[in-house]
Amino acid sequence: MKNMMMTVAQAAEKIESGAVLVAAGSQEALGQLPKGKWIGGTSVYFVTDEGGKVDRENVFVTEIEGATDARAVIYAGEDLKDLTMNRFDNGMSMILIPAFSKAHEEFAIHGTEFSGLFDQPLMGWVTGVHLDDVGKVTPKVFDGATGEAYDEGAALLHVEIAADKVATIDILNLFEQDEAADLIEFDTDGFSAKVAKVNGKDVDLAAYIADNKIDTQLPLVANYAGAMVNVSFQAVDPAKGVDFYAPVVSGVEYRLAKSPGAYAEVFAANATGNGTKELSCNCILNYLYGELEGKVTGSFTGPATFGEIAYILLNQTMVRLDVQAKVQSTVA
Repeated sequence: MKNMMMTVAQAAEKIESGAVLVAAGSQEALGQLPKGKWIGGTSVYFVTDEGGKVDRENVFVTEIEGATDARAVIYAGEDLKDLTMNRFDNGMSMILIPAFSKAHEEFAIHGTEFSGLFDQPLMGWVTGVHLDDVGKVTPKVFDGATGEAYDEGAALLHVEIAADKVATIDILNLFEQDEAADLIEFDTDGFSAKVAKVNGKDVDLAAYIADNKIDTQLPLVANYAGAMVNVSFQAVDPAKGVDFYAPVVSGVEYRLAKSPGAYAEVFAANATGNGTKELSCNCILNYLYGELEGKVTGSFTGPATFGEIAYILLNQTMVRLDVQAKVQSTVA
């Protein structure tokens, strides 16, 4: 894979040459790209070779060099559950979903129930906007086959790879449950909550956070059979309640995350390795709390997003995907 920031003209040239691409950029930048084998999603925050930055003019492009074929599809409404149906026999799928859309919530809550979800690598992110524009501008996804933009549904790029190749997904999550923290549950699913059950008792969640001086840089964490899944805080308002970057789910047991230590230093120490051939996306909160603007951290580059997808929806993680040669068996 090739990952790099490009001008719109450079990305257009790649598309017109027949390259299979995943692109991230502002709505204005993505809207200038020609039709082809690509999907795109809005973001203006990026981790680049020169460091983290905000860029509204250029686009971050991942060229999937090992692709032998690809098709872009938009899944919306009741079709979302069928997003695995048009895959290639040997391949992977890239997925982009607009933040705070109905599809975002549907995928987060019911995605694990979708047929065949875990049968092939599924990697992508939740598209966003500049934080100053949240609530004013809707995040978008682009279907490169038609050039159309959508603020609902999911954009999928089903990619075929050579028979001797395999796609792998890796996740960097700094957080785990603080077992000494209170048990928090919710009666309803959603991106916001005024009331939560804390150790079995109903409490005003915003007041609970304020009274206990809770550090909202630390997410709520659910333990799904050993897999730690974060739900990050977006805003806390005493009058309106608490907003999240992913929906909380009724019946799931959450605890606040254990502090990993100095956030920026711990993130930098863990985000190392040779990322030059991998596609990665990094949570906007890691970008902010990890103080990545202007800072080169590790070698993994890509958009900063409003949620990460590695089969399921994640928050406050970095997700990485690579295409490698299959390991040949030595058994006679």
